[in-house]
Amino acid sequence: MTPGLWDNHVHFSQWSLVSQRLDLSVATSAKHAARLVRDTLAPGHPVPFVGYGFRDGLWPDAPNLADLDAASGDVPIVLVSADVHSVWLNSRALEAYGHSGHPTGLLQEDAAFEIERRIETLSDAEIDVLAARAARAAAARGVVGIVDLEMAWNLEVWQRRALDTLRVEFGVYREHLDRAIGLGLRTGQRIGELLTMGRFKILTDGSLNTRTAYCYDEYPGGGHGMLTVAPEELKPLMAKSWKAGIEPTVHAIGDHATTLALDAFEAVGCRGRIEHAQLVSKADLPRFAALGVTASVQPEHAMDDRDVADHFWAGRTDRSFVLRSLLETGAELALGSDAPVAPLDPWVTAAAAVTRRRDGREPWHPEQSITPAQALAASTRTTLAVGQPADLAIVEADPADPDALRTMPVAATLLGGRFTFTRL
Repeated sequence: MTPGLWDNHVHFSQWSLVSQRLDLSVATSAKHAARLVRDTLAPGHPVPFVGYGFRDGLWPDAPNLADLDAASGDVPIVLVSADVHSVWLNSRALEAYGHSGHPTGLLQEDAAFEIERRIETLSDAEIDVLAARAARAAAARGVVGIVDLEMAWNLEVWQRRALDTLRVEFGVYREHLDRAIGLGLRTGQRIGELLTMGRFKILTDGSLNTRTAYCYDEYPGGGHGMLTVAPEELKPLMAKSWKAGIEPTVHAIGDHATTLALDAFEAVGCRGRIEHAQLVSKADLPRFAALGVTASVQPEHAMDDRDVADHFWAGRTDRSFVLRSLLETGAELALGSDAPVAPLDPWVTAAAAVTRRRDGREPWHPEQSITPAQALAASTRTTLAVGQPADLAIVEADPADPDALRTMPVAATLLGGRFTFTRL
């Protein structure tokens, strides 16, 4: 028996929708991805046609209009990258979403996020059915709670769903901050039996796969990435939310973005989280603990990104996903998946954090691995003690065995003493 598991970074609606979209994770090139679209398209397919999961960082060719147009005809096509920081559109979709004339069809960061918000054509009722299914699947993996950072206003969404299988903390973004403050919402505020107000999320840079993570060193071919919120904007935003009782959580993937985020926490004098912290300078490692900033990290990304990191962050990957170093400097870790970027499965997350390997490959920077007990502590919020909430998982293998983690068989999950899943 273990405490029930939490996934500390999820985009739940997007995760729920993955099963409805063409899987592009197997695509090895732009031409291959276009062929997958061509082979899947069928008359009467819902419009727009959406694919998800491509990783173009090491493709031999770049996403382009010619390949996608040739594969899709007159159907609007929107392909979302695995890290959701870019979308690849054909000419018909570019026209439909107001980007006619774009030379490649590959949009990044804010432009991509806007498209992702607009491509959903399912009704609330249809999405809620998928969300309930995804919640049951999470419970079957021992999950009792999630931190939902979906890029939308989600208060009424979660009140409408009223799921009885998960505790939910929902976050807000910049465009929703005033609304949250106006409603008097505060981090940690209970809104329902299982629903709690979360944090204010600010995205300050991009991602590794899109080469928009903001770094001190240049990427091969030039450029340092993209800073999407400048320090002079970041600090007053964080101060505003903190004053209103809403704790900030700052997306920072590159080492320079991480420094600027820590600088902002220090200047404002507030607690909070940094989401991702994938590349951290050695000078910044002790600052997490000193400033009371939690490192919210997604270890399975290291398994997905190891080759991309070795290429684009060559010579610096000893500072990438530095879980052990963060713990050794006293920082608090919160582990998650960033689903749909990685599976909503804390056992998969823990396996990546502990073993630093997958698919039969050698461990990647095993010096930064942590113990199973440390991974479990960063994925739970309760303990097995009298007086604690009975949020529990019953498993059929030893959680202390690193080799058992990734496929951990779960026999039952309890939420507040009530079974949400059982194979017993």
